[in-house]
Amino acid sequence: LAASGPGCASAVNYLDPSQPIFSYPRAAPAVAPAAASPFRVVTFNIAYAIEIDRAIEVLRGTEALRDPDVVALQEMDAPGTERIARALGMNAVYFPSGVHPKHERDFGCAILSPWPLEEPRKLVLPHGARVSGLRRSAVSAVVVRGAQRVRVYSLHLPSPLAISGGSRKAQLRVIAADAAAFPGKVVIAGDFNSHGKVGELAKAGFDWVTRDVGDTAHLRLLGIGLGGLSYDHVLARGLRLADVPDAVGVVADNRGASDHKPVWAVLQPVD
Repeated sequence: LAASGPGCASAVNYLDPSQPIFSYPRAAPAVAPAAASPFRVVTFNIAYAIEIDRAIEVLRGTEALRDPDVVALQEMDAPGTERIARALGMNAVYFPSGVHPKHERDFGCAILSPWPLEEPRKLVLPHGARVSGLRRSAVSAVVVRGAQRVRVYSLHLPSPLAISGGSRKAQLRVIAADAAAFPGKVVIAGDFNSHGKVGELAKAGFDWVTRDVGDTAHLRLLGIGLGGLSYDHVLARGLRLADVPDAVGVVADNRGASDHKPVWAVLQPVD
């Protein structure tokens, strides 16, 4: 559950909010849909970016995940982000939080979209992990879908063993404050390593559209399997669940790509 690194290994943190940044631009579709058309969001923690080929299979082969407007990824490195972006024909932006001591590779969040990604930013969060000292960062970018602009955040909070619940709430308040400065629609998606703490964003005015989505992660702690964890979520401001069948859900079979399952939500503008 914590996975903060073997022994007392320490992380290398990238605390400069401007770097390192990895951007993978692609040509946007010629015609953007109307602003009122559904906006499909997918979030997926790919467990240290190891099983990238399997993750691509899931993202390509699952009907509910096809043709998304944005994909939020966690536990990524730059090569894995680029491979998925190429496979899906998407633009991508990736900021690593630092070097994770478990695999000694870059570790962070990414945002992918078929639409242009503008104003990419890294939001360094407070409170390092107890053992490794790793500081998490949220990644943000504005998805430009024709005339529609949506600021998207991809985040991955530390585990309950790495920092306290109060510290995770403080991290969410930092993200909420940052989002408050954007005047338009906002989506926050990722691995919260909690269910109850997600409510901190609901208090800040976000619609927690995946509140009742069910189990999204099956992790192990000290060799003991932990099921029934609803950790991966999508929240929105200025958008709500669309009036379409299967507007929200979890992919039951992730084809062994991760200890997390992809989650999707289909949104539409608030009337």
